[in-house]
Amino acid sequence: MKFLIILAVALVSAHADVSHVVRSGSSSGDDSSATVLKSGYDVSPEGSFQYEYETSNGISGQADGVVKNGNSDNPALEIRGGVRYTAPDGTPIDLTYVANEEGYQPQGSHIPVPPPIPEAIQRSLDYIAAHPPPVDRRLV
Repeated sequence: MKFLIILAVALVSAHADVSHVVRSGSSSGDDSSATVLKSGYDVSPEGSFQYEYETSNGISGQADGVVKNGNSDNPALEIRGGVRYTAPDGTPIDLTYVANEEGYQPQGSHIPVPPPIPEAIQRSLDYIAAHPPPVDRRLV
């Protein structure tokens, strides 16, 4: 089940933002008539796969999926891939990702970065980690 969830998240995430495909009110640069320049895929019986595509409007993507621990009780799928396109505002988007048992891990310069944790809060978190609360043995 975990295998299917990771696969679904990775594939949906890689193709989720399609607002750049059709730009309403635009007389030029209508991406709906783009043609596929390159498309390929390969799937192995063990569950590993590879795909890639490229369109005439500069959209491209690729991914490689590998089954890890296939013969064990806990098989996992690891997918590494990326997608490249130009956002409606002209920003080039280059997204790479890894999806595995640790979750979906995207990387790209367009992804917002949270501010650093304030020093006082970080000290508090460090203290809590170093001094866990005592375990009440009556409840165990």
